[in-house]
Amino acid sequence: MPPPTDPQPSQPSRPNAPRVRTRGDWRSLEFLPGMVQSEMRLSRPDDLVLSYARAMMCFVLFQPQPEHILMVGLGGGSLVKFCHRYLPRTRITVLELRADVIALRDQFAIPPDDARLRVIHTDAVHYMASQSACADVLLVDGFDEAGLPPALGSASFYADCRRALRPGGVLAANIFSYDPHYPAMLRRLRQTFQNQLCWFQGMAGNNRILFAVKGGGRSPALAMQRRVARRQGLGLAVLNRLLAHWVVLRLRWGR
Repeated sequence: MPPPTDPQPSQPSRPNAPRVRTRGDWRSLEFLPGMVQSEMRLSRPDDLVLSYARAMMCFVLFQPQPEHILMVGLGGGSLVKFCHRYLPRTRITVLELRADVIALRDQFAIPPDDARLRVIHTDAVHYMASQSACADVLLVDGFDEAGLPPALGSASFYADCRRALRPGGVLAANIFSYDPHYPAMLRRLRQTFQNQLCWFQGMAGNNRILFAVKGGGRSPALAMQRRVARRQGLGLAVLNRLLAHWVVLRLRWGR
C-alpha cells in the first residue's frame, strides 16, 4: 500500500522562533527564554538528559521490540536519536509541525532520514486522522511555547491515536501535571482506551507520562499496564526514577 500523502501544515504567525543556547558542553532548545524544550550534551548527543525523556522510554516495558514507532513532536530530537541508535531494528516516523524546528536538526545531531528514520513536516492532527494499525508505539510530545496544544489532547485526537496503534500497542503521552486541562485529558484517555491506562508516580517531576494500551486480547503490554496501574509503578517516586535510569542503561548496554 503506498504511503499516505503528507498533509502540508498551515503556517500561523509565530512570534517566538526556536532559540538554540550553547553553554560549554550543553545545548538546549527554547521557545521562550529559560523554558527548555530539549537539552543535550555535545560530547554525548545521544544521551537522554531530561528525566521526562527517560520516563517516556519506559514504553519498552510494554513493547520491548517495536517494529514501528510514531512520534508527535521533534523538538531537539532526544528521543529520536536514542531510539534510532539503541533500537536498531525499529523504524521511526516523526511528525513535526514547525519547519523552523526541523531546520535545527543538524545543530542537535539528529541523523538524516534513512531506511529507518523519516521526519515529516506535517500537522500531526491531520496526519493521525489517516492512520490505522500502523504503529506499535506512539509517543506524543508536541509542546510549543504555550504548552501542549489543545488539539493534541482532544477526544478526537486520542481516538485517532488508538486507531493508529496495532493491538497491544502503547501510547506514551507527555502532559504537565499542573496543566488546567490535565483532568479532562486524563478522563478522555481513560474513555478512549477503555481504562487501560497507567503512569509511574513521581518519575519525571511535573511531567506526567501517561501510558495507554490498545486492547485486542491478552498481550504482554496489557499485563504490564495492569501491574503498573496497581501501585503507580514501584510504589515510590524514587524507585520509579531509578527504574527509568535502569531502562535507559539496559538499552545502552545492549540488554
